[in-house]
Amino acid sequence: MPKFNRIHLVVLDSVGIGAAPDAHNFVNAGVPDGASDTLGHISKSVGLNVPNMAKLGLGNIPRETPLKTVPAESNPTGYATKLEEVSLGKDTMTGHWEIMGLNITEPFDTFWNGFPEEILTKIEEFSGRKVIREANKPYSGTAVIDDFGPRQMETGELIIYTSADPVLQIAAHEEIIPLDELYRICEYARSITLERPALLGRIIARPYVGEPGNFTRTANRRDLAVSPFAPTVLDKLNEAGIDTYAVGKINDIFNGAGINHDMGHNKSNSHGIDTLIKTMGLPEFQEGFSFTNLVDFDALYGHRRDPHGYRDCLHEFDERLPEIIAAMREDDLLLITADHGNDPTYAGTDHTREYIPLLAYSPSFKGNGLIPVGHFADISATIADNFGVETAMIGESFLDKLV
Repeated sequence: MPKFNRIHLVVLDSVGIGAAPDAHNFVNAGVPDGASDTLGHISKSVGLNVPNMAKLGLGNIPRETPLKTVPAESNPTGYATKLEEVSLGKDTMTGHWEIMGLNITEPFDTFWNGFPEEILTKIEEFSGRKVIREANKPYSGTAVIDDFGPRQMETGELIIYTSADPVLQIAAHEEIIPLDELYRICEYARSITLERPALLGRIIARPYVGEPGNFTRTANRRDLAVSPFAPTVLDKLNEAGIDTYAVGKINDIFNGAGINHDMGHNKSNSHGIDTLIKTMGLPEFQEGFSFTNLVDFDALYGHRRDPHGYRDCLHEFDERLPEIIAAMREDDLLLITADHGNDPTYAGTDHTREYIPLLAYSPSFKGNGLIPVGHFADISATIADNFGVETAMIGESFLDKLV
């Protein structure tokens, strides 16, 4: 019988808590990530008021310098630690896949100078639309539509761009390139980027609406991922007949592998929290695992280097945390973590190689305190241990520390 009948894992996308030991090996606009610190620099530069996460132990997590405006609790209500990444990457898929027990030893391909002509030509031949070559480089998703959206509205050309992630993104005005057509083009792009030298983690459809000077990306985004290269703990749970619920882009990240209930994409973090709470209240969800990604921290504020917006987004999550806790049952476990860093005060616009925080809470806890510093995959090993299934490639359970 499991120690916790249900486990709810919430990933605050990109909310890192300080440079990892190997951060100097990862570069951001020519600057090594060794001084990156998402939560630390937000707290120091613009202030951070997250009393509910602090109550769980966020300020107690070991750091060289304490979080400036997040105090340590003398008697926290949960357990806390930070986790280090083993895999060779700092992107969304690598982080999530490792959280679920995989060790990615060969990073996906990235294209800092844009995609090769061969890929663009193939997409043109398939779609019957030209590609705007000037957009073919790492670009902010909002800047690229501001710069090339008017041209797309006139010519119907495709806006294809990348980022520091191993992704190919196609932006399309919904009134110029219908969603069905955009998705079809993205599916083709996915089919030609499954092997090196162009092994990409995701193809992302980025639809938008509006007029020049006032474009807005819509919630009709679609991510086309590759499947994990080995079974994850999600697969182990699914094979054992245990319910697995995905909220937000989780289903896309794992290409559906191991997920038997997809609760859909999030329109915003707030919408994702609403969906999580609704999922927790489902009468049929008596035992199993829910996995939620809240992406606004990363997409709206990290990559755009907006510390004030990032802070406000953290405040919004913290204000709603009591609602998540109120939806828990006595035998539930809540785990709050991240998948990488994205320091909004740092150089460039890329993710940053950081530790991730881990907060654990259950209404059944009698104790509290710190869990030893571990690795991302320890989360999945703990979930596997709880439900009595095999672990994946890596990870050590901390289930016995939660009392």
